[in-house]
Amino acid sequence: MAAKDDYLLSDLIDLGFLTKQQVDAAQVEADAAAEGVIDTLLKKRLIRVADVTTAKAAHFGVEMISLAEMRIADDVLSAVPRHIAKRYKVVPVYIHDHSVVIALSDPSDLSTLDSLHHVLHKEIEMRVASEDEIDAALAKFYGGDDESVASMIQNITEGEVEVGTMTAAAADDTEAVDADAPIIKLVNGIIIEAYRGRASDIHLEPLAKTFRVRYRIDGFLQEQKGPPKRLQASITSRLKIQSNMSIAEKRIPQDGRIQCNVGGKTIDLRVSCIPTTHGESIVMRILDKESLRLGLTELGFFTDDQQTFERLIGLPDGIILVTGPTGSGKTTTLYSCLNFINRPDRKIITVEDPVEYVLAGINQVQVSESVGLTFSTALRAMLRQAPNVIMLGEIRDMETASIAINASLTGHLVFSTLHTNDAPGAVTRLIDIGVKPFLVASSTRAMMAQRLVRKICKKCGAAYVPTEKELSSLGIDMAKVEKANFRKGKGCPDCNNTGNRGRMGIFEVYVLNDESRRLINEKAPASELRRQAREMGMRSLREDGARKVVAGVTTPDEVIKATTADAE
Repeated sequence: MAAKDDYLLSDLIDLGFLTKQQVDAAQVEADAAAEGVIDTLLKKRLIRVADVTTAKAAHFGVEMISLAEMRIADDVLSAVPRHIAKRYKVVPVYIHDHSVVIALSDPSDLSTLDSLHHVLHKEIEMRVASEDEIDAALAKFYGGDDESVASMIQNITEGEVEVGTMTAAAADDTEAVDADAPIIKLVNGIIIEAYRGRASDIHLEPLAKTFRVRYRIDGFLQEQKGPPKRLQASITSRLKIQSNMSIAEKRIPQDGRIQCNVGGKTIDLRVSCIPTTHGESIVMRILDKESLRLGLTELGFFTDDQQTFERLIGLPDGIILVTGPTGSGKTTTLYSCLNFINRPDRKIITVEDPVEYVLAGINQVQVSESVGLTFSTALRAMLRQAPNVIMLGEIRDMETASIAINASLTGHLVFSTLHTNDAPGAVTRLIDIGVKPFLVASSTRAMMAQRLVRKICKKCGAAYVPTEKELSSLGIDMAKVEKANFRKGKGCPDCNNTGNRGRMGIFEVYVLNDESRRLINEKAPASELRRQAREMGMRSLREDGARKVVAGVTTPDEVIKATTADAE
């Protein structure tokens, strides 16, 4: 801020951002440094840029708005062309018959208002937003230095990413590229924008009057600016060609894969297409191999659980089960385990449906029901390959479970997943599908339940005081917690104003001992197994989450939402 903003000092005091004493002290320092008082106050971090923006809005009697929470219509954005919005650093908010409402950060900039009036030939109404929000909105709605999806859609009537299939492209693909170059550019833009935004999935959903685009980021769907409904068929056909699906078949579900080179980095997309009432819905799962290089610490393990788990996955035989609902990170955990133990002296084979990531040095088998290659068939064949370690995507039935258990009893280390709510529940699940209790007791080494919670953004995370209700829900006694580091994200452009960036796991590790095996042999219910496990020191999911809240890496709200079934 320049010295010209010093007229806001009285407003900042009236609004409670500063005291008269702070201003007087800063005045002395500012005079000595030959700079504005506002400059000095910002350097000393006594105020924020957002406080100055609020004071400007109050001084000029202009409404202050939050652009992060707004969805701006296409016709509003088109009222202010991209080059004008970028040049004057303004964002259109609403349009009326003869006027346009724009957001800017400095309502005292009369020259900008006058210029916009002459350039747009409309009356200009002001709203005030922070400079950071203006920059974020310009990038979101008009794109950064590279052309954004929004600007492509605007210009569709008029690469950094190369898209190709896992196998040879269709013969008519060249014609499609030449004929529909704008569509190709748009599809590529959707993919690269999702990847840059750390999305795990891209959802293209046909509705009655719109073609909706949503990205799943950190587990939450976020709606994006969608293409016009008239482009739906062209975009769908392009993606079906790229993923080797039949563009003529629109009545049955289809699956395929696309391989992308983004800035020299290869990522895979697993594509699913299903027919719906208003057209074909496409979901693309972004499979980034970099995520498989995560160590156990990056997954969310604290030192004690990490040491326990490293010891378990280093065992020569037995079954280790990872449990949890769909989307709880089980596959990533299993792949990270395989990466951890993948050495030249170990033969590792996996059976998956589908093979999500291709791992170097590991033999991976894709299940194909159409040709009779089921989990159980593949598992039987694998045992003749003399592996040291076996990974099953999921234990689904008695036959698969029986072969896996026999493999573990004959000197193989077996990893797999089950859909249960907690770790001890995996025992009763195996018994329910027909496995004898004594086989479960003798073959299983450990069971681990997990959930995913969002991490606090490192750039905008700040100290935070949780409510008594949050503390009691997590079982945290402030009197017994020393040096607790409760934090919460305020929201910034880096985390898309959510306050969270990235996810981590919370875990419940159930290691079987002699007493556990005795209870399993006696067909004890899951509640009894859980009670015994807790007596032996097993932390519940909520307790592990509470540790991470106290450490300042996630928030109470995240843990409570992820562990609603954990009443302990």
